[in-house]
Amino acid sequence: MTVSQKTEFETKRPLSESGLAQLFTDAHTHTTWIDKTIEETVLKQLYDLVKVGSTSANCSPARFVFITSDEGREKLKPCLSSGNVEQTMTAPCTVIVAYDEEFYEELPTLFPYADAKSWFTSSPEAAYETAMRNSSMQGAYLISAARALGLDAGAMSGFNPKLLNETFFSDSTWKVNFLLNIGYGDGERVHKRLPRLSFEQACQIL
Repeated sequence: MTVSQKTEFETKRPLSESGLAQLFTDAHTHTTWIDKTIEETVLKQLYDLVKVGSTSANCSPARFVFITSDEGREKLKPCLSSGNVEQTMTAPCTVIVAYDEEFYEELPTLFPYADAKSWFTSSPEAAYETAMRNSSMQGAYLISAARALGLDAGAMSGFNPKLLNETFFSDSTWKVNFLLNIGYGDGERVHKRLPRLSFEQACQIL
């Protein structure tokens, strides 16, 4: 076996404790923000990380609207539940994590190994379930990517989806999944971490 072949089969190293802390153990959902703009280059870098995350048949149904302007925030504001207004209006960026109902139109390019498009054009139920499941997963990738780049995040489900879709996506096949505030969180005002279920409560090994 050559050196290059040995390298190929080596086990990957775990992240450092500080890396794991930044992504998980020290990370919190943030609702208050430092007044610091996120550069457009960082938003593009976020997407470049998210897009390589795995989805079923590489279907990649998620679509992202990065709201950074006052005009965009005011457009979004009527769609929000009252408890989410302040944290969203003060966030440097709010992402509408959406999905394309017709994501399968891209499958001939994204997954050329089979006629994957026909899997979904013949079953609206399968298309919806696949779009929701995989766009949710891509939204989770976005949270991890934001943390990896030194940002903080706060996901939200408190909004009026019908009004949001009418406001932002009336002329498209995109539909909202959830909202995500990202920015530089105010560490002095973060909530104490709430309890989590134990391994024994939440897991099985079969």
